[in-house]
Amino acid sequence: MKIKTFSIGGIHPEENKLTHEVATKVAPLPQQAIFPLSQHIGAPATPVVQKGDKVKVGTLLADAGGFVSAPIHSSVSGTVAKIDTAIDATGYRKPVIIVDVEGDEWEESIDRSETLELVKDHPELTPEEIVTRIKAAGVVGMGGACFPTFIKLTPPPTAKAECVIINAVECEPYITADYRLMMEHADEILVGLELLMKGAKVTKGYIGIETNKPAAIDLLTRKCAEAFRASEYQVEVVPLAQQYPQGGEKQLVDAVINRQVPAPPAIPVNVGAIVQNVGTSFAVYQAVMKHKPLFERYTTVTGKRLQNPGNYLVRMGTPMQMLIDLCGGMPDGDNKLLAGGPMMGKALTSTEVPICKGTNSVTILSGDDARRKEPQPCIRCAKCVGACPMGLEPYLLAKLSAFKNWERAEGEDITSCIECGSCQFTCPAHRPLLDNIRQGKQTVMGIIRSRAAKK
Repeated sequence: MKIKTFSIGGIHPEENKLTHEVATKVAPLPQQAIFPLSQHIGAPATPVVQKGDKVKVGTLLADAGGFVSAPIHSSVSGTVAKIDTAIDATGYRKPVIIVDVEGDEWEESIDRSETLELVKDHPELTPEEIVTRIKAAGVVGMGGACFPTFIKLTPPPTAKAECVIINAVECEPYITADYRLMMEHADEILVGLELLMKGAKVTKGYIGIETNKPAAIDLLTRKCAEAFRASEYQVEVVPLAQQYPQGGEKQLVDAVINRQVPAPPAIPVNVGAIVQNVGTSFAVYQAVMKHKPLFERYTTVTGKRLQNPGNYLVRMGTPMQMLIDLCGGMPDGDNKLLAGGPMMGKALTSTEVPICKGTNSVTILSGDDARRKEPQPCIRCAKCVGACPMGLEPYLLAKLSAFKNWERAEGEDITSCIECGSCQFTCPAHRPLLDNIRQGKQTVMGIIRSRAAKK
């Protein structure tokens, strides 16, 4: 078995996969569900309901607000309490729709049976119909980026897709939601992959999994042999070395098909690859085969001092405090609450932030892990350079950002940073490299957009 990996940089943080073998439980319904209108990259969704409206599970709450956008569906049944603002994962108050929960009545169009639907049994599923259903269901990238899935399946004329790569790496420490999903719904994931391949009009697929998940590699290898034995589609499970950030899109493309994605605005499809998270593949199956909009997801709730960490199937809009309570409550002492993992997750200011489409983990760092070490002067060791998977010079980009030298920062390819945190993790002087680079990257991208708008 040949084990592959990406060609530049990378680190090996402690795994802390505390919930690896904890079976997924269904989280209870909240009393009130909060639906942010920006659960995806692009324009916020536009409300189509008003205060006092009755909704069911699966009812459209807000439609896509532009081409790069996605609709939002209710995960609960009840009454729209208000359209207001609330604090989301960014720490700012953003527009939301709030629903008071009353029972659990689903839209009748949703197929709630556990019967596995196969693509071969549905000749009506043309590539166009698949993309239409995915778009209508509000499916976005479930790994955290939340890019609308239908857009990836309809690349520009200048790019031609040759394969679909399923990102089942889950290299971020602590998080096990994707692993549990693979172990519990492998068949549906493979049908979802076939739908993605058919929608993208390609016949080659890959599933990249790190070698710290041998059971998932064995299970999906066996399932692929069965599912695609007499099929026009060729699917290969690719074992990948345990190395962070193996799950980054560009790193995954490099590892799986040995092609390097150029600097932005280039994307994986420019080298022939469409990358989708394993959770997205499952959501695509449910959207296309079961007419089920994206309103719930697998989420890990974890932390070293958490009493009962676990994996949950959670309805969107559920406040994180509910999940923390299910796991024994917030530990005593200093804690840092993250939406996501410790490398790329966002620190939160409130436990009432709701679960959204991209929330793969609620992580609680406690004690020393919750506190930053005092930054010291740079010792010029270049460890950040060696760790950067994009071949950048993080110490330089951080300095340019701190001094607001935007022109040179752009010239040094600051927009190529994938914000993986490898530089900051490896810095022996505890410099806030990623913090400065992230601010600089946002500023430079704004300058580029402004310049393009004037042309």
